[in-house]
Amino acid sequence: MSLTDKQITGRLGEDAAVKYLKKNGYRIKDRNIHVSRNEIDIIAEDQEYIVFVEVKTRSLAGYGSFGKFGSAGRAVDSQKRKNTVEAATSYLREHFSEKTPRIDVIEVYVGREGSADHVIDINHIRNAFDARGRKH
Repeated sequence: MSLTDKQITGRLGEDAAVKYLKKNGYRIKDRNIHVSRNEIDIIAEDQEYIVFVEVKTRSLAGYGSFGKFGSAGRAVDSQKRKNTVEAATSYLREHFSEKTPRIDVIEVYVGREGSADHVIDINHIRNAFDARGRKH
């Protein structure tokens, strides 16, 4: 089964986010974890936090500074926030951690779909929303 352009762009974004996190001192614990009916894109940790990361990738090719649909982070709507909190909570029930949990969003902007050489920008939104899914 071949991947769609959207899936290729999404995978490119997640790979770029992992590279960014490692470069900034995070250890990647896991990727694309399915917890109940939800998925967590990346689970990472640093000295203090266990971080659940939602990655949103947008292609800017031909669409200007925020792409065709606005900033990538806008795609993390209230339902997605609720699902992410539920998944993180379930994960922590099964995988105890002494570290403080945090939910981040990483926006990845690429110039052309499917091209790792064209990551234009990465925006890391730390503590993007709380345990009730409310934006900070």
